[in-house]
Amino acid sequence: MKEFLPSDFLPIIVQLLAAIGFIVVTMFVTHAIGPKRSSSQKDAPFECGIDSVGDARAPISIKYFLTAILFVLFDVEVIFMYPWAVNFKKLGWFGFGEMVVFLALLMAGFYYIIRKGVLNWERD
Repeated sequence: MKEFLPSDFLPIIVQLLAAIGFIVVTMFVTHAIGPKRSSSQKDAPFECGIDSVGDARAPISIKYFLTAILFVLFDVEVIFMYPWAVNFKKLGWFGFGEMVVFLALLMAGFYYIIRKGVLNWERD
């Protein structure tokens, strides 16, 4: 078993001190030489000066979130096909059968989503 000496950690400590030093120096320099303008326009909630319109708590259609979640769900499932395709010859007929079952379940889920009308935005 190797004994760790303090000199073994010296490169890590030096890099950590250099990173912290860089952050401190950068923050000090930008604060010291940066512009110091203050105005009613600058202190407004939106720096661009445009008055806000509407309520920030406006409801968003649940269809948007359902579509986003379904995209991620089906995208992740498609990602599982890549390793299968790479090892297609090694897996043989058993691997092919597993992928057929996987795709059947995937298409059954997709069929269910279409039948429920989740992707139909016209009904809203």
